[in-house]
Amino acid sequence: MCGIIKGSEWMKGKMVGCGSFGSVHLAMNKSTGGLFVVKKAHSEAGRDALENEVNILNTLNSSPSPYIVQCLGTDYDHQDNQLHVFMEYMSGGSLADVSHKFGGSLNEDVVRVYTRQIVHGLYHLHQHGIVHCDLKCKNVLLASSGNVKLADFGCAKRVKKNMNMNKSSSCIIANGGTPLWMAPEVLLMKNNSSINDESRVVDFAAADIWSLGCTVIEMATGRPPWVDDDLISISNPMAAMFKIACGDGIPQFPIHFSQEGFDFLRRCLVRDPKKRSTALELLNHPFLVSTTLTHHKHYSASSPASVLEVHQFEDTYDDDDDDDDSDDNDELISPAGGNHFFITKELLCPQGTTMWQLEDSASGNHWITIRSR
Repeated sequence: MCGIIKGSEWMKGKMVGCGSFGSVHLAMNKSTGGLFVVKKAHSEAGRDALENEVNILNTLNSSPSPYIVQCLGTDYDHQDNQLHVFMEYMSGGSLADVSHKFGGSLNEDVVRVYTRQIVHGLYHLHQHGIVHCDLKCKNVLLASSGNVKLADFGCAKRVKKNMNMNKSSSCIIANGGTPLWMAPEVLLMKNNSSINDESRVVDFAAADIWSLGCTVIEMATGRPPWVDDDLISISNPMAAMFKIACGDGIPQFPIHFSQEGFDFLRRCLVRDPKKRSTALELLNHPFLVSTTLTHHKHYSASSPASVLEVHQFEDTYDDDDDDDDSDDNDELISPAGGNHFFITKELLCPQGTTMWQLEDSASGNHWITIRSR
């Protein structure tokens, strides 16, 4: 179970995130100097969600996964009547934040890498009878190593078996979630008040797989799914929910995706949940398998900074964001067995390009263009 951390053992830092349920602050362990984050609810609904998240993560503690964020402990402030939940610190933020910082969308190679780890996380959840219920980029966190983990289990549910269902992987629909990422059958059940609770069941694995497809679209386009549909507007959620639940369409695929990417999305975004692929089947899909082989062949898994080869920057990197004021040096990784390169300084050229000087201890200095302004 999540341990108990007393209030005197930690101190709160600046806010690093907030939402409808509560806020997230950076925190430090006074004894070790280690960093983590503390989550606190602002409402009764938020407290319920936070308690649910702790219960779900406690369920998974007996078999932890590198693809699911870890709960480090809890502390209850009796004076403020507040529950504090301590989680591991993921310095990269959410994939929604990452996408925004890198021009609004992510390169397909990066999407492949992140998606495979997300599917590993879903497979672990489903094997342990857990449904996430709210998968989207905001609820997937990135570490500086490039590892991503599923987070925010406030809407998650344990499987509830129904004697009238042949599948043991069915559960009563959760009340939470985000409509544009929800599977059609989930929205249909949630919005049909004539259906009693005994019948409000779906295959939880299939519902998460639909949300996975929507999350891939979000990573690749930098926009929520369905926003390219003329009949769906983010500002009119009820109309969007009706269209998704009762229509016959699926979200528009990224037009620049490969054929492997298109086929992967087609296997996720099937309106009939019985025909959707499972997490295990998707782990063996070429969209993920080919990337895994390439990744392990060329890159150091222990690198804390990048999964891209040096030569790829000139071909694929395009970032028009001028708000990045970081002065930190980033480590770039050469192919396995080669030398490691380090960014040492930035040079602004008259032509409007930005050059980075790379130092290679074995062969001297090299320059490559990686950003246009």
